[in-house]
Amino acid sequence: MARTDYIMKLEGENIARAKANELNCSPKHAIEIANFIRHKDVNSALDYLHEVVEKKKAIPFRRFKCNVAHQKSLSGVVCQGRFPVKASKEYIRLLDSVKKNAEYAGLSTDNLEIVHAAANRGRSMKAIFPRAMGRATPKVRETVTIEVIVREVEE
Repeated sequence: MARTDYIMKLEGENIARAKANELNCSPKHAIEIANFIRHKDVNSALDYLHEVVEKKKAIPFRRFKCNVAHQKSLSGVVCQGRFPVKASKEYIRLLDSVKKNAEYAGLSTDNLEIVHAAANRGRSMKAIFPRAMGRATPKVRETVTIEVIVREVEE
């Protein structure tokens, strides 16, 4: 696993960050979730992602929306969406981590805003899938690198 730095260089006393490398989830789902939770409150984003895991609310798909069905839980201009459960669980874990990092840094965890959320494709791990009569089919497992930076907002 290569050590990589954060994409956005933010410095300050009221900033906390968390990063997860090479997660086993879909890159497209992770990118759509990152675009959705950016500039939201951390607690409201966590609540929404818990509802996505329970399949009550959908994540709107804006970029990777080819052959994506419309969802009843979405309204407005973009009503195409899915329920990316696996990627949502990874984001929940990462947002809990960034909340604990903020608490350790002395920030208030009640009013944290997500300043930066990004998901990038990680390494693709190649393997083979054995078939009948001595043949084999290649398979590629995709990984994702996710990073979240939050800032304490004063009210």
